[in-house]
Amino acid sequence: MTVYLRSLETAVPPTVLIQTEARDVFAAQPGLTRLGSRLVTTCFDSAAIETRHTAVEEMTMAFRSDDPQFFDPATGLLLNPSTKVRNGIFAEQATALFIEAAQAAVAACPDLTLLDITHVITVSCTGFFNPGPDYKIVRALGLDPAVQRYHLGFMGCYAAFPALRAAKSFCEADPQAVVLVVCAELCSLHVRTSNDPDTIMGSALFADGAAAAIVTAQNAPESPALLRLDHFETVLTPVGEESMAWNIGDHGFEMVLGNYVPHIIDDHIIGALEPLLSRDQSLLGLPYRDIRHWAIHPGGRSILDKVQSRLELSDEQLVPARETLRRFGNMSSATVLFVLKHILELPAEDGDDRICSMAFGPGLTVETGLFTKLRQAGAPLPPAGQSQARPGYRSQAWASAASRA
Repeated sequence: MTVYLRSLETAVPPTVLIQTEARDVFAAQPGLTRLGSRLVTTCFDSAAIETRHTAVEEMTMAFRSDDPQFFDPATGLLLNPSTKVRNGIFAEQATALFIEAAQAAVAACPDLTLLDITHVITVSCTGFFNPGPDYKIVRALGLDPAVQRYHLGFMGCYAAFPALRAAKSFCEADPQAVVLVVCAELCSLHVRTSNDPDTIMGSALFADGAAAAIVTAQNAPESPALLRLDHFETVLTPVGEESMAWNIGDHGFEMVLGNYVPHIIDDHIIGALEPLLSRDQSLLGLPYRDIRHWAIHPGGRSILDKVQSRLELSDEQLVPARETLRRFGNMSSATVLFVLKHILELPAEDGDDRICSMAFGPGLTVETGLFTKLRQAGAPLPPAGQSQARPGYRSQAWASAASRA
């Protein structure tokens, strides 16, 4: 059974953080030691990030509020709201982002109706609420109330792969299945000032964003597939369980990102690829050096440097990952889908358009996927006949979705 990715769309909140401006704010906090202040400057400057997006509008100098919760521009102080406050904002703002991305992915498949969607899979590790984002999407888009819903929570940066793998399994079991996959993360809710190196690194890297895809075994001439989903694999490295983690504290979620993580990836990345590339010798038994496109999760600049060096990838092959990091930062589970979208938007070339993708997360977990690019995203589609009506579809702007959430 061949399973396709029919659409892939992304969404980000409208508020933009300029990396140099954020650096100056974090470095000026009164509780920092001299070492802490130097670490802030070093981490922010070496992150290879220029801009990030945040759902916390008050985290900019232009915002004014009588009751600031995260940042007081009048004093320049970063505040420290409770986990409850942060999670309450997640329930509101993440809902809007989930809905926006989901609507865009559905709209990109004009041959499908909303009632064709049989499964919804949502992903996030930056907040919790129930009824959750899967429920909110069904209600907001007007999907069949009997649609099967699944939420993958608190897995971390690699969670888009288990979601896509589950979607592929659903479609292999039922050729009529149409699966909507949506990842949305509000990592910036959990930033705070600290002298702790892990916390400083998280504040320098993490951002907010969402991505959504339609996965199905059905292909259509009027809306041909973007990708063929070939295979997925999971590998746990023999070391690193304590080096990458995501814990819940009284004042937000607490990231553990040890400085040894890039070295662990460097030591084990080739071994982590072996199960993916050896699973089917007739189709996949190819050297990794023969793969043209690489969609690497940009967990940080040093991680990308290690992957590029160990796999002997060219600068051109790392452009999608590095550009995603530069423009959007690390958006946890959604990030690798931004990288994949960048590759899909590249002009088609002669020869094999195989894509190898990977992401890393707590455990230390390495998730990999092998795809085949079938069409350039955004390229003109073949002439289509009358598209079907889309019962229940309501086009809503991001802001209006947020106000209803």
